[in-house]
Amino acid sequence: MRLLIALILPWLTFFTIGKPFQGIICLILQLTVIGWVPAAIWAVYALSQYNTDKKIREAGMGSLDQ
Repeated sequence: MRLLIALILPWLTFFTIGKPFQGIICLILQLTVIGWVPAAIWAVYALSQYNTDKKIREAGMGSLDQ
């Protein structure tokens, strides 16, 4: 579901993963038609990183703060 949101409304993805400042920057980028594609790519990449970090945390393989 988040992947679909990342493609249609990239800025909303950042709010769902707890990064509101990046969401605002992405919204500004998305307001231009040309900026929509980079915003969608950025959102999909950020979502991928979020999912990877979440899996590492759940596996108990250490702290991400290091």
